[in-house]
Amino acid sequence: MKDGKITHCGKYADLLNNGTDFMELVGAHKKALSTLDSIDEGIVSNEISTLEQDLDVPVSRGGEKEEEKKDEQNGKIDNKGDEAKGQLVQEEERERGRVGFSVYWQFITMAYGGALVPFMLLAHILFQVLQIGSNYWMAWATPISEDVEPPVLETTLIAVYVALAIGSSFCILARTTLLATAVYKTATIICNKMHFCIFRAPMSFFDSTPSGRILNRVSTDQSAVDTNIPYLAASFAFLLIQLLGVIAVMSQSAWQVFIVFIPVIAISIWYQVLVELISKN
Repeated sequence: MKDGKITHCGKYADLLNNGTDFMELVGAHKKALSTLDSIDEGIVSNEISTLEQDLDVPVSRGGEKEEEKKDEQNGKIDNKGDEAKGQLVQEEERERGRVGFSVYWQFITMAYGGALVPFMLLAHILFQVLQIGSNYWMAWATPISEDVEPPVLETTLIAVYVALAIGSSFCILARTTLLATAVYKTATIICNKMHFCIFRAPMSFFDSTPSGRILNRVSTDQSAVDTNIPYLAASFAFLLIQLLGVIAVMSQSAWQVFIVFIPVIAISIWYQVLVELISKN
């Protein structure tokens, strides 16, 4: 394969005789293996020479022996570094710590430049407003007792409540449709980019990367990106809007609750930080 296309097809001996690209690939592979062998031989020869030098050094020259031991340790460290550089199968690069907001922002804006996100938030805000409105309507239009005359007729009460419920259903439908569309588009873009990079990667990438690692990235990790991350991000945004709606309602009816509400939020944030530290350790 070359540039993601099949240029030659056949048996191993036929490809060696006919394909120059395949010959270059085999030559590069043999060169990498020979480089690795030469590094191993150099490490063994260095260890033998250091042992011979230790045997020839007198016992009275303690200071010089300490300096030679330091040089040997430095040499071993350098040899280990050379061995890691010449290693055929390289270690996987990983980043530790928190995931920055820029990563989530890039994920959110990947599908249609993030144009669907405001409409999703707007649909959920309308749903929250209709929910609060339906609760207010039932509390205002329903009489407290049988002796009190209702402000509206029962048919009007039911009709308005049903209209608010239907409006809430359409908002949920719009929100779910937009979310599914954005998730599908984002997953398609990420999957296509990943396969494009894999099929156009040089053969040295497959020599230094185990196939199991590649399969794990394109299966398990891709599934997590497709299913877990978008719905967790959406749940966070929707719950935040719902929390703001609850705060708005409570500020109108019982503002005294904020005396307890604010310390509870502070304790919850502290508990979240504590749990994250414990889970990391």
